[in-house]
Amino acid sequence: MYRIGVDLGGTNIAVGVVSENLEIVGRGSVKTKAPRPAADIFDDIKVAVDLAMADAGITADEVISVGVGTPGTVNKNTGYIEFANNLDFQQVPAKEMLEERLKMTVYLDNDANCAALGEAVAGSGKGSKNFVAITLGTGVGSGIIIDGKIINGANFAAGEMGHMVICVDGEQCNCGRRGCWEAYASATALIAQTKDAMKHNQDSVMWQLVNDNIDAVNGRTAFDAMRLNDPAGKAVVDKYTYYVASGIINIINALQPEFICVGGGIANEKETLLEPIRNFVRRERYSHYATKQTEIVSAELGNDAGIFGAALLDS
Repeated sequence: MYRIGVDLGGTNIAVGVVSENLEIVGRGSVKTKAPRPAADIFDDIKVAVDLAMADAGITADEVISVGVGTPGTVNKNTGYIEFANNLDFQQVPAKEMLEERLKMTVYLDNDANCAALGEAVAGSGKGSKNFVAITLGTGVGSGIIIDGKIINGANFAAGEMGHMVICVDGEQCNCGRRGCWEAYASATALIAQTKDAMKHNQDSVMWQLVNDNIDAVNGRTAFDAMRLNDPAGKAVVDKYTYYVASGIINIINALQPEFICVGGGIANEKETLLEPIRNFVRRERYSHYATKQTEIVSAELGNDAGIFGAALLDS
């Protein structure tokens, strides 16, 4: 028997058929073309699910359930997507609408939660029960797994670690608060920090890396400059790394998970990013003398994490 995972993103609807051995044996994908009516997007989820089943060579009779990871807040009691701003969804009865189309049992959860569950079960935290996944992207996404279960909270909106404050009255965050971790540790924040350093260091090699076009700065620019022994680039990376570590230390002190995995575009730096983070964590965590310490690791599943997690929502 098989489970199907759907990763509903703002750009693509990616579907995978997941075997009992935790292998993706069939795939389907279509464009989301959001924002548009939920009914139209759900019609295309069915198209992508049918493509994935055809690719796997299976029928609906061989599928236990379909799990959907979606942006926004999902009320798991009602099956409603209560709010998803980049899909322009408000109070959408998604479970009912999808089951009507798919003729299969459907489960839903937030996409970051699904990615965390996928990594915990089939990726970097395989076999762990207490696990946190963070994604350093446009924002800072996160998902929390405790005792093998996604933590949703009383209102199904738990796990927004990117919006804990690490600097009171600090940088403005798009959530409305100041000083959020996301405002310092996201890829967006790193790019802003890099640009600011360049403006104050006109002789930095970072200018050469972007051909004197500051609008070409990306999340790699400071890291690439650091590797060329550029002092300004190194200073940006050191400060950014400390910002990321500050949030991770807070997570460790609050939850003491077995693993924290770090994903997203910036995490492609792997140990260049993670080893300095570990050094900060060793220095500042509360649990100095515990025999069991949280391991900080790279995410392994990439874009498939959400598919795996969504497929496992019923298990």
